Amino acid sequence: MRRAFHPALLAAAALLLTASPSPSDPLWRGWDAGLREASTARRPVLVNVYTDWCGWCKRMDRDVYARSDVRDYLSRKFVAVRLNAEASDAASYEGKAYTERSLASRFRVSGYPTTVFLGANGGHLANVPGYIPADRFLLLLRYVGDGHLDRGVSFDDFVKSAGRAPR
Repeated sequence: MRRAFHPALLAAAALLLTASPSPSDPLWRGWDAGLREASTARRPVLVNVYTDWCGWCKRMDRDVYARSDVRDYLSRKFVAVRLNAEASDAASYEGKAYTERSLASRFRVSGYPTTVFLGANGGHLANVPGYIPADRFLLLLRYVGDGHLDRGVSFDDFVKSAGRAPR
């Protein structure tokens, strides 16, 4: 017996398949290539630590990373790297060999998604766990990307000076 699929079900499946950035998305770099690029370009690194099964990670891809203002700011100010916290792909950091899984553990990532910020030299700056709504995420990007973190300004003070209440 041949089963017919409902058109709405097919449309929903297609949306799910296209909602997350693919590995070939030009915004994202692999770990090693991204760190090399950041060093050369002297830009900080944003690491999107995710898992394939994480619903909040997929929502962040769809609702935050897909937004043109977020993508534009990321591409101008950061090198964006995706790190699958369950992958066995090789990655190196500070002269040591890791897998993506052990590297996520090295950064003490315990929930997904987690956004890790690294300096242009690869030095760890901060972990920000959990889903972050797009407007707040853009504020966080500006905090790091415009050098406020480097200057010792607290995020709360930055938010106040930006004239926006924290969400």
